[in-house]
Amino acid sequence: MKKFSKALLIILVLALIGPLLVACSGSIKLGQNWRTADRSSTGIAPKPDLNEEALVQIYAARAFNWRGIFAVHTWIATKEKNASNYRVHQVVGWRAWNSLPVVVSEEDLPDRSWYGYTPEILVDLRGADAEVAIKAIYQAVQEYNYQYRYSVWPGPNSNSFVAEIGRRVPKLSLKLPATAIGKDFLVSSVLFDKAPSATGYQFSLYGLLGITLAREEGLEVNFLGLNFGINPLKLMINLPGLGHLGLI
Repeated sequence: MKKFSKALLIILVLALIGPLLVACSGSIKLGQNWRTADRSSTGIAPKPDLNEEALVQIYAARAFNWRGIFAVHTWIATKEKNASNYRVHQVVGWRAWNSLPVVVSEEDLPDRSWYGYTPEILVDLRGADAEVAIKAIYQAVQEYNYQYRYSVWPGPNSNSFVAEIGRRVPKLSLKLPATAIGKDFLVSSVLFDKAPSATGYQFSLYGLLGITLAREEGLEVNFLGLNFGINPLKLMINLPGLGHLGLI
């Protein structure tokens, strides 16, 4: 019993040290007003009028307010060949409070600041591969199981949605960071499914406890929605609150 308690204590310390470091770093903007927080373009997406080829990009940015200590918000942007605008696909949780569908798929700026946080690009797919992926993305968005359901933790949330698109569209080879809490909430299966990258498999109990083994993710363990992982092929480790860390 003492060994179990000690192991549990070690896990809790490892789970909290990353979020604590993030909180102490001053990078998280607490107490923001969402009405006035920055939602302008960050300028990192290619200009559609200067790029004729099809394009898919997946973004991640720290979540709004205190949630940013632990997690990121992720979304998908698509531009069809010769299109003059991007289409953005994401889950927006507050819409559930008004009995609206939480899945939003509409023309928008692809690289908006997420309420003051600059996004990073997780996937950048172009050309013929993007054309094929876009068709599959549109279908996966329409068939997403939780059009009206949202839960910050453990899911289904915005990261559960993007992870499911990754499973359905293998061309994306999507590697979500450990900070994408909710990515392990399985949408189309009860306990077992492809990893979000579609390069391996995972077992997950409602996003609260599970394990993933895949080429892109490496070995990941999910405990209460928090992810610990190591990928020897990419010399990376994943820690709650901190996300990807290079070993060299």
